[in-house]
Amino acid sequence: MAGLRRGDIHRVRFGRASGRSQAGVRPAVVLQADSLSPLSTVVVAPLSASAVAGRIRPVVVLDGTPSTLMTDQMTAIDVDRVGARLGRLGADEAAEVDDALRLVLALR
Repeated sequence: MAGLRRGDIHRVRFGRASGRSQAGVRPAVVLQADSLSPLSTVVVAPLSASAVAGRIRPVVVLDGTPSTLMTDQMTAIDVDRVGARLGRLGADEAAEVDDALRLVLALR
């Protein structure tokens, strides 16, 4: 899918679950840099309506409903599994996601 941008929220087909990983069709946030959009894969993290928020799981509001972004379950998927764009992170949300990713990936 062309035009995937970091911070966009898309409907994504995650497939079957293994253990506690997210499965099925659900919203996800594009995490990878815009400069990598020509690749055939994209790094995303799923949103969950029931997961507990925390330092590594910031809250994202989609269509007025808060959801938890599960940065600890980010994954690379084929771009063919990415569906319609549902929204985009606001500036404050994007900053919280960056903070969470720094913790999950042990970046300074």
